[in-house]
Amino acid sequence: MFNPVVILQSVVSGLLMGGIYALLGVGFSLTWGVMKVINIAHAAFGILAAYIAYWGLTLYGIDPILSLILTVPLFFCSGLIIYRFLIQPITRARDIVVASMILTFGLAIILENAMLFAWQPDERLITTAYSSKAIFLGEIVIKVSSLLGFVLSILGISAIYFFLHRTHIGKAVRATWQEPEGAALQGINLRKVSMITFGLALASSGAGGVTMAYMYSFNPPAHNLWLIFLFLVVIVGGVGSVVGSAAAGLIIGLIIGLSGAFFPQQWINVILFGLLMGILLVKPEGLFKT
Repeated sequence: MFNPVVILQSVVSGLLMGGIYALLGVGFSLTWGVMKVINIAHAAFGILAAYIAYWGLTLYGIDPILSLILTVPLFFCSGLIIYRFLIQPITRARDIVVASMILTFGLAIILENAMLFAWQPDERLITTAYSSKAIFLGEIVIKVSSLLGFVLSILGISAIYFFLHRTHIGKAVRATWQEPEGAALQGINLRKVSMITFGLALASSGAGGVTMAYMYSFNPPAHNLWLIFLFLVVIVGGVGSVVGSAAAGLIIGLIIGLSGAFFPQQWINVILFGLLMGILLVKPEGLFKT
């Protein structure tokens, strides 16, 4: 039976969920678009960031938001190091896409097993003092933790968009993915741009992992499920497009939310992938062509 309250609640919940998918997908999209590197370990780093936030809260009472002060710079610097010693050597490969997938798949497996060894496969859930609190807009319920995760995602995406469109280095990144040969002729250091891009992408995975942990329980193997949604966000939104990734994340969240209001849980992924396949048949380059 049609219930407008249920529909509106599903829309709100779906959009909150989609915003978080979007932040995690933006960095994945950047490395794919700028460097032709598909970082399979992107979601695994998100899980690692979620664990850092979890243990910071559990052991020291540090709010997950404050953990980002450590996580984001740490992951950015880690991205620079990983690019220099792991990614840069494979840029000479005949097919960098395949080479990067194989390399980062191995990195993801190493990260997953390291986390399993350190923290076991038990699911964790970030529970703060405000986790049980909610905002009521009439009959619509908005969990404070979900809203915080969404706001963090919007701020993160906005910061990346501002960096790419308003800073000299950001414009060099955009020029590199749009016309790499032309960018090189203009004197842009492609290696430096790629290194910064990878660092920025890994930093966004850290922020995205913490925001995801606000809404979902997690364990080391959960990165495999998160990775599926990353591919959906990037392919539908357009490789390399920040705006496209943001829009695709919201669309995917909306589809999941509305599907849950009308169909059994086991049908949600069928509906999601079916609709997204339809979108790709109409616009195979994604919603926003870069």
